[in-house]
Amino acid sequence: MEERTRAYLRGRFRDHYRRTEITPPPAANEREWGFIPWTDGPGTTMVRHRSLLELGDLSEFLVRKRPRHVYFSAGRFRDPGASSMSAKDWQSADLVFDLDADHLPSVTLGEDSYAEMLEKCKAALFRLLDFLENDFAFEDVEVVFSGGRGYHVHVRDENVVHLEREHRREIVDYVRGIGLDFEELIETETVAGMGRKTPTERRTLRIDGGWGRRTHERFMGFVDGLLELDDEEAKARLQEFDGIGEGKAEATLNAARNNREGVASGNVTVHTAVAQLAERFATRTVEADNAPIDEPVTTDTNRLIRLPGSLHGGSGLETVRLERDELDAFDPLTDAVPETFRGQEIAVDVTDGGDVELGGDIFTVSEGDQSLPEYVGVFLMTRGRAEKEKE
Repeated sequence: MEERTRAYLRGRFRDHYRRTEITPPPAANEREWGFIPWTDGPGTTMVRHRSLLELGDLSEFLVRKRPRHVYFSAGRFRDPGASSMSAKDWQSADLVFDLDADHLPSVTLGEDSYAEMLEKCKAALFRLLDFLENDFAFEDVEVVFSGGRGYHVHVRDENVVHLEREHRREIVDYVRGIGLDFEELIETETVAGMGRKTPTERRTLRIDGGWGRRTHERFMGFVDGLLELDDEEAKARLQEFDGIGEGKAEATLNAARNNREGVASGNVTVHTAVAQLAERFATRTVEADNAPIDEPVTTDTNRLIRLPGSLHGGSGLETVRLERDELDAFDPLTDAVPETFRGQEIAVDVTDGGDVELGGDIFTVSEGDQSLPEYVGVFLMTRGRAEKEKE
């Protein structure tokens, strides 16, 4: 990045902070702060181990330093400005989840557009929130668009902020479905035998919540779709599963048809063939419904995370704090475009052309000197695809 480009971005980031009110996180004075300035060269320099007391008033700091990136720690400390983690004296930490579109198994890098990547990341976000709100019943949950390729979720419930790394790892394993055993989803109940002296066991899938509910919903969707087909089509569909031949397919179909209501109530063990098929759907459910979070972020009790309201120095977009009821309608490539960069054009020298979807439009940008809407030019410059030209 050329000095003219850095100087321009520094100035415009400062203009943004002059007109933007930043709300700091709770207990901001107990957190470590860090930032990355607009430095020369291809690398970046992280300035960290700062307390809010050292930075001074946050708004004034952002205007004065106009950083490329700015962060605060998930952890809270007695002495957040100490130069070593041990000296900081850790007290507690937000439970933080990071969803990055680059790491999603559903995203194909080089094929999916930026907008498509972000849409898939939002779908993963909703899956994560289902776990946090329904399985764990967390209440103090904050969702933030990262300004780059994904979302951050901060959980600040009092019963989780003191968890150590190994306990946070258990939460990670749960939302990722790591190590899930189908037998753990089965509830066994001893019932009196029908006209027999010896009691029997009734095994049912737990369908009231958790992975049992998810598995059951996906399995019943398959069963109901199966029962809408004629017999030959249904058996052919079943034989697509490894280990299911014609005989087992017929047995499974008959058991599902004759016991549909029982299966719908969670009694997937009405027949061995049905139970075996349901067990396969536990694996499928984990693959489809897990939350593909960046695991080290959640287990790290000292993690630095991007400040909501700040600008992302790799996109020029705003890091946006979102209310739960705003998520459906939120379009990051429109709603995270700063007002500071709207309404005017700038001259840039594009070095890497192509389509740019931003601000509700798709711009086909060629290489060379040209005038573009400022938010498009800022996006290209921050991503290393353009340099600032003289006006």
